[in-house]
Order: sequence, then C-alpha cells, then structure tokens
Amino acid sequence: MTMLHTPREKGALPGLNGFTLMLMIVSGSVATVAFDIWGQVISPWFLSWANLSPDGLARSLGQNVLGLEGNATLRGFGHFMHLFLVGLIGYPVGWLFIFRPIWERIGNPGGWLVGGALYGFGLWIFAIGGITYIAGLPFFLGFTGITWVAMIGHTLYGLVCAGIVRWLEGPAV
Repeated sequence: MTMLHTPREKGALPGLNGFTLMLMIVSGSVATVAFDIWGQVISPWFLSWANLSPDGLARSLGQNVLGLEGNATLRGFGHFMHLFLVGLIGYPVGWLFIFRPIWERIGNPGGWLVGGALYGFGLWIFAIGGITYIAGLPFFLGFTGITWVAMIGHTLYGLVCAGIVRWLEGPAV
C-alpha cells in the first residue's frame, strides 16, 4: 500500500503540506455536517429539544463586537464564520496543532476517542462559555436547553473530527 504522507511521531505537529490541508478540510467538513445534523435535525425534530443556530452566535459577534450592520450582511457573515472559518479551519487546526499533540505527549489516555470527546467538550466551553459572552449574549446562553444541545454537538464534533483524522492517517499513526 502506498502512503499519502509521512507518518509523524506521537506528540509531533503535523507537516504543513497538502495532506494536512486535506485532513483539515475532510475532518472539518464531516464533523460540521455531524454537528448540524445533530443540532438542526435530530435534536429539534426527533427529540423536541432546542434547535442550534451557530450562525446566530457568529451574527451576534459580528454585530455586537465588529459593528456589522444589515440583516443580509450579518447572515452571510454568520454562515461564513460557522461553516468555513470555524468548522473547516479553526476547530481542525485546534485538534491537529494544539490539542492532539498535547494529548499524545501526556500519554494519550483513552486514545483518540477520549481525546476527541474532551476536545469537543473544550470547544463547547470556548464557544458557549466564552464567545457567547464576548458577543454580548448571556453566559453559557443562560444554561437553557440550547446550552446542553450545544454541549452534545460540540462533543460530537470533536469525536468525528478526531475519528476522521485517525481514519485518514491510517493505522501507522
């Protein structure tokens, strides 16, 4: 079998190359789809729980922090932030270049599954505990139903992102 990349050592940063870019785009895309299916389909339609609208958080950030005006501008900004900057770039970069190397250096307890879940939980704390506050929204969105749906969604994102990266890198890593 031909390798598409050079395997990295545990705890090392990935190379800055096309393979790493592909890891980010594919893992981020699949994880974002899983997050959105959970938060916008399964949670509200099948479980009658809250409906996640992560682009709404990005719109609040754009309006309250960056001073953007206009509904169409804010809506476009919100979708761009959620789908592209966060889902395809920011969160995968966090997994590949920050959390996973640290997780592996401390011994990788529980492997990628536990690491991915903890990473996703950390994303929830960052997004719902921190970014919402910066955007002028209640801390942890007031601990309403959307808070808990977002916790599951972010944890799911972390699991899917880590799992896809693990799968694409193959068993040698």
